[in-house]
Amino acid sequence: MSNPPSIEAPLVSVVMLCYNRRQDAREGLERLTTQSYRNLDIVVVDNCSSDGTAEMVQQGYPDVTLIRMPKNIGVDAYNEGFRRSRGDYVIILDDDSFPSDGSIKRMVEKFQGDPALGIVAFDVRDYAQYNKVCPETTTMTIAPAATPTPASNSSSAYIMSFNGAGAGVRKEILERVGGYPSEFFLYANELDLAFRVWDNGYRIEFFPDVVAYHKTSAVNRLSERAPFYYTRNTFWLTWKHYPFDLMLKANVTLMYHVFYHTLEQSTMVYIRAFADAVSKLGQIRKKRKPVKREIASKMRVPLMLPFTMYR
Repeated sequence: MSNPPSIEAPLVSVVMLCYNRRQDAREGLERLTTQSYRNLDIVVVDNCSSDGTAEMVQQGYPDVTLIRMPKNIGVDAYNEGFRRSRGDYVIILDDDSFPSDGSIKRMVEKFQGDPALGIVAFDVRDYAQYNKVCPETTTMTIAPAATPTPASNSSSAYIMSFNGAGAGVRKEILERVGGYPSEFFLYANELDLAFRVWDNGYRIEFFPDVVAYHKTSAVNRLSERAPFYYTRNTFWLTWKHYPFDLMLKANVTLMYHVFYHTLEQSTMVYIRAFADAVSKLGQIRKKRKPVKREIASKMRVPLMLPFTMYR
């Protein structure tokens, strides 16, 4: 029988977004409900799944807060979960990821020991490595190029984003700077939040002993969905957050690659993504709030990433 929650242990919310991955979500919830850290507030947001995910959660996990979206609204649905979360800290998970046992406690200790720490970036590891012997003090990171690990914490080092398959954030930050950008739908939403977190005086730091496991999927890489949204949203990131001269420089680079890779890969996906970005320029312009120049210069925004996903 599990031990009752310690009165000293702060409440930690876990927000999991689900969409048509019932079995993966079931495994993730099973891992969460058997964690040694017991003071958890688990919130599942179902993005209008058609495979019975919501029913599985409702029937199998009655203590979990279930939010059923009337339609799929992408990453904006996370914000519904953030609003319903009750913990001092919020863990962000995909429906195919889960924290290793012991990592939640270690995450809480990182936060409690550093008031300026805004987001704990988990070491997101390949689920295929789960049963292999690998101490959690070593690194087997599979974070994509959008979420690099910093070489050091010196003032000259670059600053980082985080992998949305495993991250902890102070609830007060979500209340102060907001959550994921509703307009993005998919991809690059972590970078958008990271800009605001850094610009508000908090840090994002990666810890190799705070671990999450993620099931990688090749399905998205076979479609145009990832390159479309990454391309469009990368333009939007620069329009929203970069100082004007840095925005112009980044957009020259992006436009070159849009046209070059349109010809090189014989696809119109990048042109369509750019056209969609421009069509919503008025909406994005209202959200423009350039961050400090130092932050824009040091944040590693992978401008080439969108053009590596579709061949």
